[in-house]
Amino acid sequence: MRDCVVVGAGHAGVEAAMALAHAGKDTVLVTIKLSHIAKMPCNPSIGGPAKGVVVREIDALGGVMPRVADLTALQFKMLNTTKGPGVWNMRVQSDKLEYSKKMADLCMHTKDLEVIEDIVDEVIVEDKKFKAVRLRKHGIIEAKACVLTTGTYMDSTVMISSDTRSEGPDGDKTTKDLSESLRRMGLRLFRLKTGTPQRVLTSSIDFSRTKYEPGADHFLRFSEETKPEEVLPPEKQVPCYLTYTTPETLEIIKANLHKSSMYSGVVKGVGPRYCPSIEDKVVRFADKERHQLFLEPESLSLDTTYIQGFSTSMPRDVQEQMVHSLIGLENAKIIKYAYAIEYDAIDPLQVKASLELKPIENLFIGGQILGTSGYEEAAGLGLMAGINVRRKLDGQEPLILKRDESYIGVMIDDLVTKGTNEPYRLLTSRAEYRLLLRHDNADQRLLRYGYENHLISKERYDAFLKKMEEIRKLKELLKQTRIEKESGINEYLEGLGFEGESGSHNAYELLKRPGVELHEILKIAGIAHDEAIADQTQIEVKYEGYINKARKEAERMLKMDAIKLDEDIDYLHVDNLALEARAKLDKIRPSSLGQASRISGINPSDIQVLAIYLKQHKR
Repeated sequence: MRDCVVVGAGHAGVEAAMALAHAGKDTVLVTIKLSHIAKMPCNPSIGGPAKGVVVREIDALGGVMPRVADLTALQFKMLNTTKGPGVWNMRVQSDKLEYSKKMADLCMHTKDLEVIEDIVDEVIVEDKKFKAVRLRKHGIIEAKACVLTTGTYMDSTVMISSDTRSEGPDGDKTTKDLSESLRRMGLRLFRLKTGTPQRVLTSSIDFSRTKYEPGADHFLRFSEETKPEEVLPPEKQVPCYLTYTTPETLEIIKANLHKSSMYSGVVKGVGPRYCPSIEDKVVRFADKERHQLFLEPESLSLDTTYIQGFSTSMPRDVQEQMVHSLIGLENAKIIKYAYAIEYDAIDPLQVKASLELKPIENLFIGGQILGTSGYEEAAGLGLMAGINVRRKLDGQEPLILKRDESYIGVMIDDLVTKGTNEPYRLLTSRAEYRLLLRHDNADQRLLRYGYENHLISKERYDAFLKKMEEIRKLKELLKQTRIEKESGINEYLEGLGFEGESGSHNAYELLKRPGVELHEILKIAGIAHDEAIADQTQIEVKYEGYINKARKEAERMLKMDAIKLDEDIDYLHVDNLALEARAKLDKIRPSSLGQASRISGINPSDIQVLAIYLKQHKR
């Protein structure tokens, strides 16, 4: 009897399996192909808006994606730096082959983790409790728990116009048997659709006609454990390029719209709203004259470029016309045509916040099978599933990240509370407390959880505690420091547009002024400082008022989340509750009053009725 079997070795499966193995649990990871562990079938990149913060959170929790992303990055870039820190996000252009190789090497050489190349055809359940999985070649593997992380491989169909094939990404095998196994258990499955653009020969692109997009000119990293000498220096990083569709591109798409899988009726599943195909963009944004496309390198070992933003399911001959209509790609050679892919996913309303299925004990879900899109979302879900399997096996309560603690917590709460009928993608706008969920403070929010769950070393945790003490001391020093006008502070302030003032300035209050930089204040005051400590301190001081306001709002929400709802409440017979509210509460069965308030269609009056019901029930 093994401790856990993880089905699928994509970004979710790897995180789940590594979290369990690192915590000393006897784990089996089953993958269709050993060479496809942590494969990147779509964008050769990690991070981006909201997603970059998720990667930082994975690092604080002890996951492996951030470190491997750093070590295999071709380019580092920080996004939205002209805006506030609540929307700063890092993104790396990845060497997709090296990323997969390094992840595979980690899996193959991790103690307590066995990797098996096979296909899981059936999940075996007895008395509503997980018992085993049946593999096509290796037979039955019994385990105490299971994590399903099948991504886009369950009963998947690849589509290029009317050419449809029962296969996974890049011609991989798919499994219908597993879907049928889950349906026999009574689980609700639904169809989702995503897609990927063409890959073209890099040497066939005229980059002189496109816009050069360099990376950052300074050291960046996802993982706090990554050192500058371990990553490509700025001068050796590989650039990306920006190009645009042309009027000819749009005309080609409009003339052939009926040939697209999406518009010809071939596609049954719902596609991603925030990452649509190019034909969907043309239809939805008919007044837009052009669409931007990024040309991204896939690997130093490949002469291929990914056309980001040009996903389509048009016929191959139409794709040729479309690509050749783009600026700089008039003579580009297509190495791999774009396609759409449709697959089975599990309705997330059947899943607890711990990622355990409500109807089946010890069966956990993570990644795209839960209705998400993106490597980062998948990895975050897989990591949390792995952590909660380990906690359950050890008789502990699950780790439920709150909405004010992490984007991962926002994502899980959204999925299990509201569900989804399209591939869910994290956005900064989904987080009501995004000023608390910043790129820079992921360790402050989550590192203790990583440490408590045996995924962060004591050395790293002690270093974090030391850093927090240094930040505290620097804040105190700023509060106690007065800078005299003779020091040159007035000249500095006048340069920023402030009027010179008589007397001295309090350094702490001075920092709150727009444009004032802590590094300059410390330099003028003659105070030696660590650059990273100063950067963190500056954000916390400058945005102190906004941060405190957000924390107070979060505290009000937490009070509602602390009011627990019993699993056996008969919502269909709660007096004065709206009919829609009764149906939704009965279906979702929220764990707290706070979660109930976030269900779509539940009104404040319904929450008041529930609160009164709880008081009467207690009496």
